[in-house]
Amino acid sequence: MITLFNAWHYGILVITFIILLSGMMVAFREHNSKIKVQIIFSFLLVSTVIAGFGIFAVDKYTKIAKLYKLENKRNLSTEKIMYSGVVKNEGNYEIGEVIFEIKLVNKGHVSGNVKSGSFFKPSGFFDFFSGESISAKSKPQQVIHEFVVARNLRPGESQDFRVYFDYPPYFSSVSHFSKLYAH
Repeated sequence: MITLFNAWHYGILVITFIILLSGMMVAFREHNSKIKVQIIFSFLLVSTVIAGFGIFAVDKYTKIAKLYKLENKRNLSTEKIMYSGVVKNEGNYEIGEVIFEIKLVNKGHVSGNVKSGSFFKPSGFFDFFSGESISAKSKPQQVIHEFVVARNLRPGESQDFRVYFDYPPYFSSVSHFSKLYAH
């Protein structure tokens, strides 16, 4: 979701409106009604696509957030993990929302911690038709969580954050991947 528009966003919208308006003028000069409808539909479709891609492109290059001092701590008594850090607006425009995505990948089976029988799980022929799948019975090997860590972040401003979520107790030798999305 895009939360804040800047001058570049409005520029893209004005350009697409001009394209749409010129297309409508061309369409209304046409005498054949079938071609008129096709021209209107074509210009409406092209304007919508240009506006969509333009807004996302401007969003990507004007709203720049960086992540600093990322730390994680695991609380064994509650089986939760905490991530803390600082997000900073490195761009020249205000950011509406900064979303922090953390992905945990279990590497326990890669590191040699596999017990016999972990890969092969016998199933019946009728399990395929009854809707029960082996993947539904097994535990997920990656977990992805998203958190909104800052709102209305001005240019050059930074904000501390701290997020908690449940840590899967069966994970061992975990890889952590983090991303920031500025909207």
